[in-house]
Amino acid sequence: MERIAPSARLEAQIAELLTDGLAADGDKLAELGRLGARLVLQRAIDEEVAAFLSRARYERNPDATGSRNGTRPRPIQTAEGEISVAVPQVRNTAERFISSVFPDSRTVVRTRPLEALIIGGYVRGLSDRDIESLMQEAGLGQVSKSTASRICRELRDRYKAFCARSLAEVNLLALYLDAIYLPTRPSGEKEGVLVAWGYTTEGKRVLIAVRLGQRESHEDWLDLGRDLTRRGLRAPWLVVSDGAPGLIKAIGELWPAADRGRCVVHRLRNILAKLPKRPEVREAIKRAYWQALDEATDPQDAERRLRKLVTKLEREYPSAAACLAEDLPALCVHLKYFPRLRRRFRSSNLLERSLEEVRRRTKVIGRFPGETSCLSLCWAVLDVFIAGARGLGLTDLEYREVMQLKMARAYPRPTEAKVA
Repeated sequence: MERIAPSARLEAQIAELLTDGLAADGDKLAELGRLGARLVLQRAIDEEVAAFLSRARYERNPDATGSRNGTRPRPIQTAEGEISVAVPQVRNTAERFISSVFPDSRTVVRTRPLEALIIGGYVRGLSDRDIESLMQEAGLGQVSKSTASRICRELRDRYKAFCARSLAEVNLLALYLDAIYLPTRPSGEKEGVLVAWGYTTEGKRVLIAVRLGQRESHEDWLDLGRDLTRRGLRAPWLVVSDGAPGLIKAIGELWPAADRGRCVVHRLRNILAKLPKRPEVREAIKRAYWQALDEATDPQDAERRLRKLVTKLEREYPSAAACLAEDLPALCVHLKYFPRLRRRFRSSNLLERSLEEVRRRTKVIGRFPGETSCLSLCWAVLDVFIAGARGLGLTDLEYREVMQLKMARAYPRPTEAKVA
């Protein structure tokens, strides 16, 4: 008979995963998230059974009623796939045990109410009472104060560990930087939450940083980059951002040897904002813009094509022409990289979509009780979103080319200025 508690087995699996190391491994990070979700739910159901029987596992108590009789797996459908929790079976009790954590039905339990419970309670300031009330509002019964406290403490500790972990083993092929403004405190203006994520030279996606930036100034981005460097992050090959002046200046100071790319989607929005609201005009410019980038063979060819579009715009729409002409090399630098992956490197769309997911989940909260709650929620949402995104899927040939370029960058020849 198996005498190891299901939660203990999960704890051992998590410990083994952490021992092996998680740096730059999106699959392991995703597995850690699944194991963490299982552990939270397993502990909740174990404590519920302990309360129902009036005794803990293997505890002798004269007031106890009934006993445990093994477990049965309960499937739970999540965005990352199906996970399973071991639900204890009981016998010799006066009444039937019905879990309030999982509804008494034969259908697969879905985690949306539980996600809302945990995240909602956390962003309201980690209050035990808030989490208890949210559990009831979600129709999932009650959760003990000790379980609520443990859930909140573990989430907070995981975010702290994320902020302090070493980045020495992370080698970035591309780094993406952006920010979102959120009401991080009960009073005052919205503040910037700075986010950094990227693709490693192995083609895997990895979340790098989530931290407060206040006004998203040059100093804020510089401080973020210096923290990454202190924790061992090497200079990325390519850094992609929007056109925020403070951010561009910080990138140049932090990683002068890296290629700096401008997000082509942000730039197109800026151009369209300077055009009249006539659909036929906007559609024509959009087609010409994407055609220039899609058909170009290299950065120089793209610049020539875009300059022709600038000339075409100058007569009727000089503001739009000036917007397009600004910083053209950064707009075309992604064409130095693998043809199959150029579209991945030319915009920060994935980061922007993840930030929209943060905005969607935080919209109903109003104002946060403090920056810790705000940053922890942002990190939790981004961690799940980025971990679930596709990697680059490098072919064997592309991987060999990346490794060759990696060696060339690490040991450049005296005549080499910079390798793509």
